[in-house]
Amino acid sequence: MSKLIILGSSYAIPDENHENTHMILISDEQTVLIDCSRNPITRLSKIGVDRDQVTDLILTHFHPDHVSGVGVYLMNIWLLGRRKPMNIYGLAHTIDRTEKMMDFFDWATWPNFFQVNFHRLPDREMAPVLEGHDLQIFSSPVHHIVPTIGLRVEFKKEKKLLAYSCDTEPCTEVERLAAGSDVLIHEASGASFGHTSAAQAGQLARKAGAGRLYLIHYPTGEFQSDSLVPEATETFNGPVSLAEDFMEIEF
Repeated sequence: MSKLIILGSSYAIPDENHENTHMILISDEQTVLIDCSRNPITRLSKIGVDRDQVTDLILTHFHPDHVSGVGVYLMNIWLLGRRKPMNIYGLAHTIDRTEKMMDFFDWATWPNFFQVNFHRLPDREMAPVLEGHDLQIFSSPVHHIVPTIGLRVEFKKEKKLLAYSCDTEPCTEVERLAAGSDVLIHEASGASFGHTSAAQAGQLARKAGAGRLYLIHYPTGEFQSDSLVPEATETFNGPVSLAEDFMEIEF
């Protein structure tokens, strides 16, 4: 059975119970890490995912809370003996900066480093990201401060759809990306430039005809609010939950 595990659910400022937002998709054939906050090595170990099991890494955009762990993650799995290739996907804006970041670490000099294949995604709606035997992933540009993608995941065996907004203002691109989805994971940082409130996320879920809404990338710690789910239920009639660290969503 395919599933998504939330590795972190916080917005840019994490707390002791909420890491920055990132997650992992697990199917029979592929294990796809979505964003790389800090260093996911310990989180993968905690959920029982072997570090060599990860086949692909999708970077949604180049902001520190989403890419800061790339360097130490790649270094750690290399030091721990990884030899098989890693595929990394993102917009050209993201991949260009990720490569430059790794160059500052002189990663070309790391001996016997495994192959990394960078894939620059087109900046257009429903662009194919990757396809395997049991899942297919598409990306669409969303409305954030820097070039950013949301994702649509089609689970072929289960005939289920998952959409993830990533960081964005409310936009029709996410509405189309999430159209008819069984699960929509939408950010709820608050209504501001490049971000969305819980009520706006609920409204978008309703317009998209999503079956269920999970709120993610929300304020935590001293800024955490108990009103996010009630706010979203005012604009969306389906089930609404907060995405929490280590939550599993099965398909």
